[in-house]
Amino acid sequence: MRVAIGADHAGFRLKEHLGKKLLEWGHEVIDLGTSSAASVDYPEYGAAVGRAVVAGQAELGVAVCGSGVGISIAANKVHGVRAALVNEPVTARMSREHNDANVICFGERYIGVALAEAALEVFLATSFAGGRHQGRVAKLSALEE
Repeated sequence: MRVAIGADHAGFRLKEHLGKKLLEWGHEVIDLGTSSAASVDYPEYGAAVGRAVVAGQAELGVAVCGSGVGISIAANKVHGVRAALVNEPVTARMSREHNDANVICFGERYIGVALAEAALEVFLATSFAGGRHQGRVAKLSALEE
């Protein structure tokens, strides 16, 4: 699977770690930056991940900032993105299964590396359930119009 990944300076270390883990798991990684812990603005990186997913350059995206909140808001501003801020594997599964989330977001300051890895692994392995959730996701999409 192709996965776009991006972070601001506050999420840089976790982004780097998860990017390496994705490669170990056999995925192709599109690293959209940032490339250091020097201060940058999270909206640029959240939007870049979202745009890559919507454009079909990646099937799913990963976005990281200090809290996960700002970068998830930025990603969700991109038409067609359903970004979910996740802090553990159950929410990762539910975001894919029920909400058809296509970008997972983490707050480096609030999640440990092992928990982020576990949540990401579940996110990648889970498919959208459709069924009763399909109409709800369609309503989310309609809000973009």
